[in-house]
Amino acid sequence: MLETSECLEVKCPIQFTLDIIGSKWALLILRELFTGNRRTHEFLEALPGISTKTLTIRLRELEAYGLVSLHVFPEIPPRVEYSLT
Repeated sequence: MLETSECLEVKCPIQFTLDIIGSKWALLILRELFTGNRRTHEFLEALPGISTKTLTIRLRELEAYGLVSLHVFPEIPPRVEYSLT
């Protein structure tokens, strides 16, 4: 995975894009977000076969690249939603 600081050093935009969205499940997660904000359980329902651990890893990667944002609602129990930036 490329670090954000390496973005300027990448010479091939196609390779850079594939590094971001080429990992398993990343593109399907983005597809779900194109239809609106999603919570973790909604991803798990829409993407049969993805584990909670893998989903969390992919969402964190996409968030690190600035493609996905995380919104934590100040409620008890906490509610978290993901959206496209």
